[in-house]
Amino acid sequence: MLVYTVGTFDMLHVGHLALLQQCRAHGDVVVVGVASDNVVVSYKPNVPVIPLDQRLEMLSALRCVDRVHPYYELEYVSACKELNVDVFVVGEDWGEKPHNLAVEAHLRSKGKKIIQILYNPRTSSTAIKNNVIAQTSHKPPQLTGVDCERLS
Repeated sequence: MLVYTVGTFDMLHVGHLALLQQCRAHGDVVVVGVASDNVVVSYKPNVPVIPLDQRLEMLSALRCVDRVHPYYELEYVSACKELNVDVFVVGEDWGEKPHNLAVEAHLRSKGKKIIQILYNPRTSSTAIKNNVIAQTSHKPPQLTGVDCERLS
């Protein structure tokens, strides 16, 4: 069974890994759709920090991912048809936007499964970004000569 999930996958973290491992539990082949920067900007306020090619490379390196599939338009039906998806995994923030409803209708008409999972509460890309911003507002302590010698 081919499992498909989609997302930005910016600043890859344990929450992403948990999602992808859950995908693996639902099928034999896991394909990850990765949103291009233009797609992300259409529904989020900021472009990803990590460029698309690097996000694809990192996801491809994971054992739980068999293939990555970039997408350049905010619609999922064409990829589901092309890949012949058996299971489509979505996150808890899926919602009822037109592109989501379109793929749900398509998959249900074909007798395919849609599985909605809860996100791992340990982290998120937004939390990581906010933490980095908070840290940059604090000046790091200066190392003394003794500290520098210990680091050598």
